[in-house]
Amino acid sequence: MIKPEELVTFVTTDIAAITRGRAVSAASLPGALSKGVGWVPANLSLTPFDEIASPNPFGSSGDLRLMPDPEAGVRVDGIGGRTPLHFYHSDITNLDGTPWEGCVRSMLKAAVADLEVMGLRVVSAFEQEFQILGASWPAAPSFGLSAQRRADPFGPMLMAALDAAGCDPECFLPEYGRDQFEIVCGPAGAVQAADRAVSIREITRELATTLGWQASFCPKTDPNGVGNGVHIHLSLTDLQGNPVTFDASRPGRLSAHAGAFAAGIVRHMAALTALAAPSAVSYQRLKPHHWAASWTTLGEKDREATLRICPTSERPGYDPSRAFNMEFRAADATASPHLSLAMLIRAGIEGLKAGLDTPPIIKGDPDEMSAEDRARLGIRRLPGSLGEALAALEADAVVCGWMSPTFLECWRGMRLKELEIVSGLDDAALCRRYAEVY
Repeated sequence: MIKPEELVTFVTTDIAAITRGRAVSAASLPGALSKGVGWVPANLSLTPFDEIASPNPFGSSGDLRLMPDPEAGVRVDGIGGRTPLHFYHSDITNLDGTPWEGCVRSMLKAAVADLEVMGLRVVSAFEQEFQILGASWPAAPSFGLSAQRRADPFGPMLMAALDAAGCDPECFLPEYGRDQFEIVCGPAGAVQAADRAVSIREITRELATTLGWQASFCPKTDPNGVGNGVHIHLSLTDLQGNPVTFDASRPGRLSAHAGAFAAGIVRHMAALTALAAPSAVSYQRLKPHHWAASWTTLGEKDREATLRICPTSERPGYDPSRAFNMEFRAADATASPHLSLAMLIRAGIEGLKAGLDTPPIIKGDPDEMSAEDRARLGIRRLPGSLGEALAALEADAVVCGWMSPTFLECWRGMRLKELEIVSGLDDAALCRRYAEVY
């Protein structure tokens, strides 16, 4: 019997949030790390349904390299008796080694570098919700111990696999929805945090498959069910790693830096949502009173706020400065984590450059406010469909300016093709179609 050879895949997670790549043998890894593997520009125009949008900026021409990051390797052994899951997060480069304009990981690195020029860094963590499909469990209470235990050994195996992969898993919990779970990891620098978000998705899916299930991170697997969000946590440090987000004397306890950063996000929130919730099914989730984002609001301890100031312990003697953070709640797993975080950082930089004040911290339900009060507070409804989101992005010249024209042309063309593919589906069929992919 032929013994399987371990493969190592160099991966990129594209604008459809699909992790794609090419594999080499583990024996050839030392040489492959320095030369990478070939890649094709038109791959960026692939929809989630594996149709290349046409026309696109690239056609059949062009060649690129997929260059693995030696510090971003993931290897998990022994999942369900399979060969090791072994991959490297990679950058897409031109043949001369310079970053390609369509590489979202390089876009995130560039945003990080520009923020560092201002003396600041982002620390981030991604909370991700998903559902198990295909399991024959009895019903169990939301958040219940029995809901966790009926899936045993899934939770312990997942935590062990994520720990082996360097994802720093902190918490595994059964969530509110039927067969829904959430995985929380520790904070890290921006690029590592986005890499971890991808690794968590792929490892979770791999483990579920070996158990005969499907793990779906789709924003909505059923129009009448609970949505699966991706909550992006953000805080700021100086270049020495000292926390600079917290200031107990200011509104919301946000420092001047953090308040300006938040203001940039709120100012460009509609366009940011187009990039962080970029699929037709995303807008099944982003509805009022669903514990998901639906208005351009900064809120404190409010899970309906699009940008939420998270609580910290209030026990005597506790210093909250290092744990204090904000949470962007409009994102989902149909978006590239690298692109979502890059654009949030870009928006924060705009707020810092302009010296914006902390936005109003909204209390109460915007639905119950008068139109005049919403206008006075700068509250607007987020896009309600992918079509509206595309229009919001195109209307925001500042956000469009953070991406190359070629990238924007590709992104828009791919999304329009995606809309064409799912046109005519009712809500239930739409959820099923995306749940198969994500």
